[in-house]
Amino acid sequence: MKITDTSDVWWKTAVIYCLDVETFMDGNGDGIGDFSGLGRRIDYLADLGVTCLWLMPFYPTPDRDDGYDITDFYGVDPRLGNHGDFVEVVRTARDRGMRVIVDLVVNHTSDKHPWFVSARRSVTSPHRDFYVWRDEPPKKQQPTVFPGEEAGVWELDERSGQYFQHVFYKHQPDLNMANPIVRDEIAKTIGFWLALGISGFRIDAVPFLIEPPDGVDLGDPHELLRDLKSFLQRRSGDAALLGEVNLPYDQQTDFFGGQRGGELDLQFDFNAMQALYLSLARHDPGPLETALLSRPPIPPDATWANFVRNHDELTLDKLTDDEREEVFAAFAPDEAQRVYGRGITRRLPTMLSGDPRRIRMVYSLMFSLPGAPVLFYGEEIGMGENPDVPGRGSVRTPMQWTDDRNGGFSTAPPRRMVVPLTGDGYAPEHVNVRRQRNDDDSLLQFVRRLISRYRTSPEIGWGQFEQIEHDGTGVLVHGIRSELGRIVALHNFTDVPVRLRSDLGPVEGGTTLVDLHGPERIEVDPKGKVEFEIAPFGYRWLRVSPPGDTRIG
Repeated sequence: MKITDTSDVWWKTAVIYCLDVETFMDGNGDGIGDFSGLGRRIDYLADLGVTCLWLMPFYPTPDRDDGYDITDFYGVDPRLGNHGDFVEVVRTARDRGMRVIVDLVVNHTSDKHPWFVSARRSVTSPHRDFYVWRDEPPKKQQPTVFPGEEAGVWELDERSGQYFQHVFYKHQPDLNMANPIVRDEIAKTIGFWLALGISGFRIDAVPFLIEPPDGVDLGDPHELLRDLKSFLQRRSGDAALLGEVNLPYDQQTDFFGGQRGGELDLQFDFNAMQALYLSLARHDPGPLETALLSRPPIPPDATWANFVRNHDELTLDKLTDDEREEVFAAFAPDEAQRVYGRGITRRLPTMLSGDPRRIRMVYSLMFSLPGAPVLFYGEEIGMGENPDVPGRGSVRTPMQWTDDRNGGFSTAPPRRMVVPLTGDGYAPEHVNVRRQRNDDDSLLQFVRRLISRYRTSPEIGWGQFEQIEHDGTGVLVHGIRSELGRIVALHNFTDVPVRLRSDLGPVEGGTTLVDLHGPERIEVDPKGKVEFEIAPFGYRWLRVSPPGDTRIG
């Protein structure tokens, strides 16, 4: 990959941090997080090393789907603040070297959106064709996204006698992407938020967005993504599109725009994430290594977004039934910890029984994979979930800042909290930012050091994954190679120390391996033979340093 100018492709080496404004920090004491509170925590994020802040939906909403049911694409939920507060957060983040991206949720609207209110008044409404209507549902219907919560994807509107489509919840009618006026409205929405200073969008559920309505021929459905990307580039040359595309690798390539690009700039790697949990359950890196070797070639300016946990259920839908049951048995043995027959409603620390060695190994691995790492708020301190909050909401509890009342999130009475806090061993008195900031051995400081090392190792973001042969058991040894250099990483999935011999391939005489997490330097045989030792659930990053290398680490 030829690296020339990196200024317009900042996402290749970004550290992305996802948060929900309403659960991050309450600035006015009403029990709900807001932009005022977020503004007070920008310095914390800058100190952590975050370079891109991803905001979950903050738009006006009836809040029946945690803000994903939107009534105004141009608005700010008044509980969270106003446009002035939003712009102040974007400005402050920019001043600290952070970009801001926001959720673009245009698959559907709330049924309280003025468009839908107008559309259901009459079949002749000017907004009727903003949505997908049928006199009768098609005989063959696509499955609902939420099995067990919705019986189907068509709902009868009794006033008109027609059915409207809702791939998600019935209170979220699908927008009609075949209507050019709807596409224009989406473009105007993008232009509006770009004008307020953001650097891109995370697009929700992209495959559903471009899927044509039943019986409608859209031609090439990817034309919509190309149009959105072209519009984005005209308005802001360095803005990015991050897409939620949970599909097999060969289909994900299409959403990058093939080898030509021109569609999404980043895509979440759901395949590797799911394989990671199978590897953790088996104490065997094999499934993950297989997934990573299956990553298809992508455009030079595109990249993968690597993550351990996101804001939804931890989906396992790409595993086989038997593999999924293995992961369930290991990390969600209680049926109450599962949802939709495919996902887990727990955070990583509770799944790994709080074992600090395994938790740190997993995050070290994420930051060492080619691509951009994505953290979900609270991961950096090892927050747990609240099992009393149903479904996906169990992992969306308030950020735990201190061991004070409400975890320092809010001064409101506990009964007014937007979501109940996590309890038991993961309650704020045990897990909080203040305690960990003053502890050099804490998870927070560990993640901070990982981020620092990642940001000074651009070959990870720009590099390609390479398999490295070795004779060890239970250890993933991989390389990241680019024009900027080469790094070798080792991660032990077992609870025993491992000594192994590896073959890096021919190297220049006098080449050494520089430990990026310590002072050690290892001599490499000119044929590339080298021996390693790695602790139980251990991790190592080593930079290949040829003679005359002037890099300091």
